[in-house]
Amino acid sequence: MEERSQRLMEERSRRLRRVLGGGGILLVAGLGYALWVGCTGLALPCPFRAATGLLCPGCGVTRLCLALLRGDWGGAWAANPMLLVLLPPLALLAGGIAVRYVREGRTAGPRWENVLCWTLAALLVIWGVVRNLL
Repeated sequence: MEERSQRLMEERSRRLRRVLGGGGILLVAGLGYALWVGCTGLALPCPFRAATGLLCPGCGVTRLCLALLRGDWGGAWAANPMLLVLLPPLALLAGGIAVRYVREGRTAGPRWENVLCWTLAALLVIWGVVRNLL
C-alpha cells in the first residue's frame, strides 16, 4: 500500500513539474514577446486579417496583453473587449484542467466543462462576425 502511495505521489509530482514547466515556458515566451514589441514596435501580423482585411476574433490580443501589463484597462478594452471579458472564465477553465491533470492524470472534464468550452468558442466566433459589421 505504501509503495502504491509513493508511486502516486511521484506521478503527481512529475505531472506538476510538467504543468509548471509548460506554464513557465509560456510565461517567458509571452513576456519576451511583450518586451520585443515594446522595444521595437514590431508585432506579428494577423494572418486572417492579412488575407481577408477583416478582424478575426483574436485581433488585438497583443495590444490587450500589453495594456494589461501596464494596468491600462481602458486600452485593454479598446483592443478586444470580448477577450477581456472572457479572460477570467478562460483562466479558471485552464486552471481547472491543470489541477485535474496533476491530480488525476487526465485533462478531459465533465460535460458542463465541454459545454462551457464550446460556448466560449461560439461567443468568439460571433464576436468575430459582429466586430466586422460594426
